[in-house]
Amino acid sequence: MTYINPKTDYAFKKIFGSSESKDILISFLNAIIYDGNPTIADLEIIDPNLPPRVEGLKDSSLDVKAQLADGTLVIIEMQVLNVESFGQRILYNAAKTYAFQLQKGEGYRMLKPVIALTITDFEMFKNSNNLISRFVYKEEASNLPYPDNDIKLVFVELPKFTKEVDQLETLADKWIYFMKYAITITEVPPVIDSVPEIHKAIGIADEVNLSPDELANIERQEMFIYDQQGTIIKAVKDAVQEARQEARQEGRQEGKQEEKRAIARQLLDRLDDETISQITGLSIEDVRNLRSQ
Repeated sequence: MTYINPKTDYAFKKIFGSSESKDILISFLNAIIYDGNPTIADLEIIDPNLPPRVEGLKDSSLDVKAQLADGTLVIIEMQVLNVESFGQRILYNAAKTYAFQLQKGEGYRMLKPVIALTITDFEMFKNSNNLISRFVYKEEASNLPYPDNDIKLVFVELPKFTKEVDQLETLADKWIYFMKYAITITEVPPVIDSVPEIHKAIGIADEVNLSPDELANIERQEMFIYDQQGTIIKAVKDAVQEARQEARQEGRQEGKQEEKRAIARQLLDRLDDETISQITGLSIEDVRNLRSQ
């Protein structure tokens, strides 16, 4: 069997944000935000009413917005490319979602908490080994939480997930494995297929259940992402070549391997291990060792 890539805009929305996805989204959010506890019993999937969308394909998506039973708003974004000012965009979207709740004449007491869940296909926090990171407002010196801590940012960095199938334990492990590897698997591991909501998500992701128009749409989005990644790689290669020429002109003498490692270190927060290996000539194992330092 062949499955669509859940990291593309259309596929992510179809799996997690369609009318048939309520139980899937509840399981996913409980796994990622609440450590697998059944904290969310019900929610409503609503349109992501955020800034106007630019026509044409885009390299990221604010894919899903949901309101929990207690009124909390959850906005979910899958980001494939590490673009400039992405962190600021997350803050902007969370703040706008929080502020735009109020209608004319309503008081601040009507505001409900906002959780911004972001899944990235790159590392955002290279100085942290945490797969899932959570941020809230706290006092700098004492870490005292702000009393009305209504905005929470949650991040899942897919490159930091390295577990094999036989190492999957938690519900979060199983969902993240699905997110990262769905496009590459030909046979669904029983350990994830045994979760009813993931089983349902896999059925939605099965290409045999999609129309030709849907498959064509997903293919166009994947090609757009590949083109953007190719543009980034070319720019990096050009920058590396220019740096080498400058180094030679200035007479700096560095060992060839050390030069490769220095270049690789500059790319760790921008590209995945395989791409860095292709650019620098280092082995993937060497790149992974640099990432773990």
